[in-house]
Amino acid sequence: MKKFLASTVLATAAALPMAAQAEYPEKPVEFVVPFPPGDLEDVLTRMIADEFQSTYGVPAAVVNKPGGGGGPFPGAAEVASADADGYTIGSFVIAVPIVGPEVGIPALSPNPFDPIGIFLTYPFVIAASGDAPYSSVEELAAYAQNNDVALGHFGAPLVPTQVTLALAKDQGFSFGSDAAFDALDCNTLASGDADVINTTLQLILPCLDEVNILASIGADRIPLTPDAPTVGEIAPSLDVSLWNGLFVHKDTPQEARDKIAEIAEKVVNSDAAKKLAEETGALVYWQDAAASADQIAKDTETLGTISGMLAE
Repeated sequence: MKKFLASTVLATAAALPMAAQAEYPEKPVEFVVPFPPGDLEDVLTRMIADEFQSTYGVPAAVVNKPGGGGGPFPGAAEVASADADGYTIGSFVIAVPIVGPEVGIPALSPNPFDPIGIFLTYPFVIAASGDAPYSSVEELAAYAQNNDVALGHFGAPLVPTQVTLALAKDQGFSFGSDAAFDALDCNTLASGDADVINTTLQLILPCLDEVNILASIGADRIPLTPDAPTVGEIAPSLDVSLWNGLFVHKDTPQEARDKIAEIAEKVVNSDAAKKLAEETGALVYWQDAAASADQIAKDTETLGTISGMLAE
């Protein structure tokens, strides 16, 4: 009898953790955007967080963690260091999984993340003030032969910066100086903090009539700036798209991944997301985890070409 009771107690105790294990999600969820609020990835991630909260009945919030000159990497490192349980989700640009492992932050090397899915391609542009003495990349190249031009960017290692510097090299000039900013908007150009900026169209929409869009970075011209050529048109070897996606730590359970993906896909296919795309020129869509992994592999190869070019 004693042996029977003991075995029963042990069996019951062993079963308790499984019985007590709650279904995901059971507590607040954070979506980390490693940039200041207001840009497209922030707007869409907030829409996803709101739907997540409404669907699952747990608090879900966007936390902005801009990294200044470090770009998105300090914020991404915080996501990498959080528990791999699906309660801390990164909303990351292309540079995080591709450039992140190369910037010397231990938490990001090797790449600790898996994609949940890609949901946005930015309408990213190279822009100058409307009264600048150049209105095209060719005119900028000619002007920069005898004048210093200051470039503003989100961080030296980031893909838009690398593409812009490679484009300058392809066109036979270099910028006189460059600096990283947390935000690159109308004020950056109006104040003279930078002569040329690479930024998302969203951030300069309020002054779009007062700036020159020299080029866009992506496969296709932006509908809101149809006369501006793409970098790929000017220099085909530099053709790369700038996307944003949701990422979690590689050890995150599949149940959490599936539920996050389900909500994100629902949001980006909503009428509200389609309207945002029409208003901003962005591409808003859902690319699942497998397709996103393939995209990352392809872009890694292209960025290797750009890195090699800049190293020459």
